[in-house]
Amino acid sequence: MPAKTQPARGMRDFLPADLRKREYVIRVIKETYERYGFEPLETPAVENIETLLGKYGEEGNQLIFKILKRGEHERTGEADLALRYDLTVPLARVVAEYGERLPKFFKRYQIQPVWRADRPARGRFREFYQCDVDVAGTRSPVVEAELCAAATDALTALGFTNFTIRLNHRQVLAGVLDAAGVAADKHADALVALDKLDKIGREGVARELAGRGIRPESGEELLGFFENLPALEHAAEFVAGDGGGTEVSKAEAYNRAALGRLVEFVGDNESGARGVDELRRIVEYAAACGAADRIKIDPSLARGLSYYTGAIMEISVPDLAGSLGGGGRYDNLVGMFSGKDIPACGFSLGLERIIVVMTERGMFPENLERAAADVLVTVWDEESVRDSLAFAAGLRREAPALRVDVYPDADKLGKQLKYASSRGVPFVVVIGEDERARGEVALKDMASGGQETVARAHAAAILSERLYGNKS
Repeated sequence: MPAKTQPARGMRDFLPADLRKREYVIRVIKETYERYGFEPLETPAVENIETLLGKYGEEGNQLIFKILKRGEHERTGEADLALRYDLTVPLARVVAEYGERLPKFFKRYQIQPVWRADRPARGRFREFYQCDVDVAGTRSPVVEAELCAAATDALTALGFTNFTIRLNHRQVLAGVLDAAGVAADKHADALVALDKLDKIGREGVARELAGRGIRPESGEELLGFFENLPALEHAAEFVAGDGGGTEVSKAEAYNRAALGRLVEFVGDNESGARGVDELRRIVEYAAACGAADRIKIDPSLARGLSYYTGAIMEISVPDLAGSLGGGGRYDNLVGMFSGKDIPACGFSLGLERIIVVMTERGMFPENLERAAADVLVTVWDEESVRDSLAFAAGLRREAPALRVDVYPDADKLGKQLKYASSRGVPFVVVIGEDERARGEVALKDMASGGQETVARAHAAAILSERLYGNKS
């Protein structure tokens, strides 16, 4: 019986057409990050298990792929290593390990796969790529503003025109929870429940809050606050329109209204007021970066990872379940490894979901589907194999832009032409006995079917001009 050939559940093979899409998206994101002064970083797929455990909250810990001890220790069933769950904790470890060798403000991007033992579903995989961009070494909200601007530029360059960066703050959430009467030791439980508001709705969150030991009246106060938020949309439309008396965008009007509502609700709560002030500064700085109209303050945004300490962000697209990315400030995470107070903040774009959306909406450039080669050099017979290989090498040397393939077998010419056609190769080089004797080659244009004979020495320049409009 043949062996199973499918990849493991939640894992995927990427054929050439798939990889071209992935490489295109990664290239655009990487180029955008570098324009903001970020440097590349890579870390191992495998981390010591203690590096990862305890950093993601109770639900995150359960999704870590653990690696059993090997050799004579295998019988214990214990794990000492694990596949990385995200790219943020490895970054924190790197900053702690190499802090003296890194710049004062370490700006890095990292585009690598991560693994989560989640239940596979449409758009949800056990192995997937994250495109992270982070800054370590400062608490300035300039970082959050630039991260939002960089994410905005990357998505815009990919062709997204309708997306929103939802923005909130963990201290604002804490202030709202305090104002609603949620006990301090139940804040984490409340945040876990609130993070599911857009998934299970008001009633589902109310049940979960109660199940986590939060008083019903506090839960009602909390959910009542969030239920009144849609009214801010109407206020924003009024201010942005004729009724406001000033010319501001709807996004700016909404954010002003949201900040005002938060100030009113959190009152004199010190933590909440400080968080509201930071949100105000982030929005102001984002306006200077040209990204403010993409930002929407959303007091209901919680994000489940427990290491966030300040601003949190998430990208939403209409008619799309889930987000295209997110992130936030995690000022205490590096200190878990170094014992030093090193603030940090980051943003991650979800490569897989971006590719799915771009594919479904036809957003990829047409030239991604181009053939794998520009030219196929045929083989006339067994005696001419070396000559065909040498001619192909000469084309690559004389015209580095040309992508040149060589047919490996001495098949009939018709089969070789059929192969070139099936792969979409635009030009075929035929070197028969007569052409070889005269120092010439025949160039066949597969689109028109036309064929011409040219001197071998001129072939590279002619092909370059036909394919790229320039002479090599």
